[in-house]
Amino acid sequence: MTSSMAIDILRFTQQYSLYSTSFIFAIGTIGNLLNILIFTTLKLFRNNQCVLYVVTESIANIIQLTTFALVYQLPAIYQTDPAGSSLFWCKFRSMIISSCTLISFSTICFSASHQYLSTSHVFYLRQLTTIKLATFLICTSVIISILHTIPFGIFLEIRSSVCAVFNQNMTNYLSYFYYPVLSGFLPVFIASVFSILAYNNVRRIVRRQVPIVRRRLDQQLTAMILIRVIVFIILTVPYDIQRMYTYIAKVNQSNLLYFAIVNLIGAVLGTFFNLNYAVR
Repeated sequence: MTSSMAIDILRFTQQYSLYSTSFIFAIGTIGNLLNILIFTTLKLFRNNQCVLYVVTESIANIIQLTTFALVYQLPAIYQTDPAGSSLFWCKFRSMIISSCTLISFSTICFSASHQYLSTSHVFYLRQLTTIKLATFLICTSVIISILHTIPFGIFLEIRSSVCAVFNQNMTNYLSYFYYPVLSGFLPVFIASVFSILAYNNVRRIVRRQVPIVRRRLDQQLTAMILIRVIVFIILTVPYDIQRMYTYIAKVNQSNLLYFAIVNLIGAVLGTFFNLNYAVR
């Protein structure tokens, strides 16, 4: 009875993940492509450094959504998960997901910090917002994110047709640093602080002699970034907590029903997390 229920839950989870990921991939790809088109063609945004962060995030999001779609579409097509038999795909998909996650999250932080600097009443801080600095930060983020995926390529293994990390040191890193800090608390904290500071700066702009067009643009960009950060926090924190629990509690198939329930919860929270890459 318990085994039958667990199998039913796992089947439902698989179907749910397939359709939800496909839907998010469709709307997310369209939305991110529109972002790239709008922010690169409109003259109003052309000389704004914040646009460079938005476009970079959109590109990373498209790659991320495509990878997520393949992760769930390929098993549905071939009736088996290629990650359980192909070591290349096992490692490659995780490396892409990890790098795109860090690139996307870092650009959110850069956008918030840029908006704070560009709306500051301190002239020196406003001078820091240059295309050169934005390009440097993005290139640095991309390089570090790619280098960070090397341990995934080394420690991911296939055992009993399961693609996972079995090395205890790497598991500890994922449990206690990657999910709670690097892709969790740290970007959430940085983005939150700078978006709030930027919001306070924009409220003071009214008192300064700033051209109306510039004032409205700053207000619109700040509002957009603030909303993005709020959504980012809501969608990211629950999923990171669930992933931490999965690694710390060492959830496996020895208790199939428990494994199935945790898997279902992870799929639902994963859906909300994936919306990060579709919402802008």
